[in-house]
Amino acid sequence: MPNEQPSVFIDLTPEYKQNLRDLSKRFRNIRSDVQPIIEELQQGNVVGDKISGLGEEYVVYKVRVRNSNIQKGKSAGYRLIYQLESPTSILLLTIYSKSDQEDIGANEIRAIVADFSGEEG
Repeated sequence: MPNEQPSVFIDLTPEYKQNLRDLSKRFRNIRSDVQPIIEELQQGNVVGDKISGLGEEYVVYKVRVRNSNIQKGKSAGYRLIYQLESPTSILLLTIYSKSDQEDIGANEIRAIVADFSGEEG
């Protein structure tokens, strides 16, 4: 199919992997809840709201993800934070449950990116 868009490479920070593991102990369906978002990103679609206050160097988005283990809708679900590194590369920074954490600060996002960049080097 010539119209297929090139697949976007998705990388995960250790922070994301750890948070996903911790959340999956309480919410059995978290991986299936997050999967449709990851598939959207792999198709090159930018989803969620851009997080401001990070300057020009970071293009970071926050996506609401429904938690199918609780019956409260997206607002009480998860927040998936990802960085658009390039048109073909996305870095999943972190994920958290809205019931555990109200919001994530710009400094916290910078720290996750810096930790990950330092590990790659």
